[in-house]
Amino acid sequence: MVSSTNRKLERTRRHKRVRTKVSGTADRPRLCIYRSNTNIYAQIIDDVAGNTLVSASTLEKSVKTKHANKEAAKEVGLLIAKKATEKNIKEVVFDRGGYIYHGVVKELAEAAREGGLVF
Repeated sequence: MVSSTNRKLERTRRHKRVRTKVSGTADRPRLCIYRSNTNIYAQIIDDVAGNTLVSASTLEKSVKTKHANKEAAKEVGLLIAKKATEKNIKEVVFDRGGYIYHGVVKELAEAAREGGLVF
C-alpha cells in the first residue's frame, strides 16, 4: 500500500539539506523566506552573530496585499530590498527555505533583485 507523504516534513528535510551549504556572514548575510497559507515572511540574517538584520512580511502596514499570493510576494520583496539598502546591505545569499523556486518564492526573489539586492 502506498502511503501519502508529509509535505511539511519533506520541506523541513529539504531546508536542512540546503542549510548545511548556505550560511550568512556579516559581509554577505542570508535572505531567508518562510511562506505560510496566509502570509509571507522574509528575513536577512547574519548567522555568524546570530542576528536578524532586516525583516519584512505581509503583516506590516506598508504592505497593501494581505495574502500569500504573487502580488504580496512582490511587495515584500521590494520592501526587504529597500530596508536592506538603508542598512547598506547589497549582496545576500538566497535561502528559499526548502520551498521550490516557483510561484510566490520566485516572485519575491525577483522583486528583491529589482529592488537592488544581488544574489
